[in-house]
Amino acid sequence: MPTIYEQLRADIVSALKARDAGTATALRTADAGIQRAAMDANKPIDDALVVGTLRKAVKNLTDAKAEFAKGGRADLVAANDVEIKVLEKYLPRAIDPSVLEGLIAAAIAETGVQSRKEMGKVIAVLKQKPEAGLIDFGAASKLIQARLV
Repeated sequence: MPTIYEQLRADIVSALKARDAGTATALRTADAGIQRAAMDANKPIDDALVVGTLRKAVKNLTDAKAEFAKGGRADLVAANDVEIKVLEKYLPRAIDPSVLEGLIAAAIAETGVQSRKEMGKVIAVLKQKPEAGLIDFGAASKLIQARLV
């Protein structure tokens, strides 16, 4: 089974052969971002790096889409929607919200954290879990803050 990065590279070739300029551009941009992230971190390209880079790209596109919507630029909103859908294909499915709630409750109980100031301890415990690759830590952070005083 090919890695996520190998699949992305193969899909670039397929998009180019199919003359799908939008998909090819989105995938080439993602590929460049992945290569840049690997060089910056001085690490080889692996699935964790690819997923992290793609999540960051999707988050940036989502933020930009919100700004474009505020500015009334429906054309750019649509373009970002297409690019987000292309990139999300390579991301692992998100963890079920009820499972995430359970993991957070267990991590809070394990650490004994009482305040938001100690939220980093809960995040550190979550990052050690086998499900860490599926967790959206932005959403998890909001859930943790809601549980802590």
